[in-house]
Amino acid sequence: MTGSHYVALDFGANSGRAIRGTIKDNKISLEEIHRFPNPQVNVLGHYHWDLLYLFSELKNGLAKAATGGLPIRSVGVDTWGVDFGLVAADNQLLGNPYCYRDSRTNDIMERAFARIPKQDMYRLTGIQFMQFNSIFQLYAMVESNHPFLDFAETLLFMPDLFNFLMTGEQVSEYTIATTSQLMNAVDKAWEPMLFEKLDLPLTIMPPVVQPGTVIGNILPTLAEDIGLPAVPVVAPGCHDTASAVAAVPASGENWVYLSSGTWSLIGVEVPAPIISDQTLARNFTNEGGVGKTIRFLRNATGMWLLQRCMHVWKNNGQNLTYDDIVRLAREAAPFKCIINPDDAAFLNPSNMPEAIRNYCRQTGQAAPETIGEYARCIFESLALKYRHIISMIDEMRGGKLAALHIVGGGSQNELLNQFAADATGLTVIAGPVEATALGNIMVQAIAMGELASIEEGRELIRHSFTLKTYEPQDKQQWLDAYEAKKSLL
Repeated sequence: MTGSHYVALDFGANSGRAIRGTIKDNKISLEEIHRFPNPQVNVLGHYHWDLLYLFSELKNGLAKAATGGLPIRSVGVDTWGVDFGLVAADNQLLGNPYCYRDSRTNDIMERAFARIPKQDMYRLTGIQFMQFNSIFQLYAMVESNHPFLDFAETLLFMPDLFNFLMTGEQVSEYTIATTSQLMNAVDKAWEPMLFEKLDLPLTIMPPVVQPGTVIGNILPTLAEDIGLPAVPVVAPGCHDTASAVAAVPASGENWVYLSSGTWSLIGVEVPAPIISDQTLARNFTNEGGVGKTIRFLRNATGMWLLQRCMHVWKNNGQNLTYDDIVRLAREAAPFKCIINPDDAAFLNPSNMPEAIRNYCRQTGQAAPETIGEYARCIFESLALKYRHIISMIDEMRGGKLAALHIVGGGSQNELLNQFAADATGLTVIAGPVEATALGNIMVQAIAMGELASIEEGRELIRHSFTLKTYEPQDKQQWLDAYEAKKSLL
């Protein structure tokens, strides 16, 4: 196999992969070479990520990339946002990072707002308020006098931790840093006022680097361990959504993206933050993007709802595939019940079907009874949530968007894609599935000088993958459902 080879190390909140990307003959192709689970670990009542296990799986992925003698030009890591670990002065890790779904940040936002008003925090950061944002996780540690803070030299977000373990360098990549709600949206630097008002330790925050920065080479000991030369480690859009959006195969400006996976991230690319009383009231966020862009978006719950239902069904002996569930949803009657995917009841319940059932009863709706009805409720609710968010974006932009690009794992769900077209009234263009890995590799290729720009990378992706288009149908039925249930969304 000839061409240029890159490795994307893509960590999601449920699983991780090592993916080899090859650029050859003006096309890019992907090969998954390693996959592994990424479970939350409950330790004495708190949820953590098992960092050393994840790093061992990273090493396994790199070792597999080294087999066959293919020359790897660089590697890059992307992960989910907000979570972090702490490193002591002697480069020792201080425990395992907390998982963002841990309960220690319950009710903490109001206590933080007593020290710095919500409006001031948003004016500085432009970031959507969620109780698990890094600022609130760190404040929870300050409130509880967590002993690790006495020994911490550096705070590193999840991809920064992996980059540190590979290279020994302690930096924070810009797109992941913005998810923390600790960064000034305009200055693109850590905001001192936040640290001062909340008694957070500013001294532990590392230097910030931009996507496309070569952080360093893989350490010699690691290279020897995995059988790979000391190749460069590049910071792509280290936040997985930043990489996914970079790979959206769109042209022009009149489009909206949906990165569909555990979360649904819906937004537009803009050149500068959009921060106003209206965007605050509607809880929109301004996260850093690749290529000096801002991802103006709303972060909504996504396939987490179905993932947790499937977990319960499997424990009950109903081991169904996604295809089985989509078929059952297609056969179920429409609009029996609608939920707000972002209701707090769905953040991390022990039994998701029970949480959905209780929500429906509390809102005066008939509760789902069959697996098909649960799945259809989830898919219809997600599609209506998309419409709700896109309607707000239209209003704030002062014009109607023309197309919805759906990327990520959720883009394979043809029923949900059609529902999205029906609910939003937009042409839906689905694919590619592996947008995060593609964006990761694309930025690596730009850093290595093989691609000239994001635009060239997006054109390469358009020519390399088959996309599927969905046109709106049954628009009046969906409009009626939206108007009837909009108060829930």
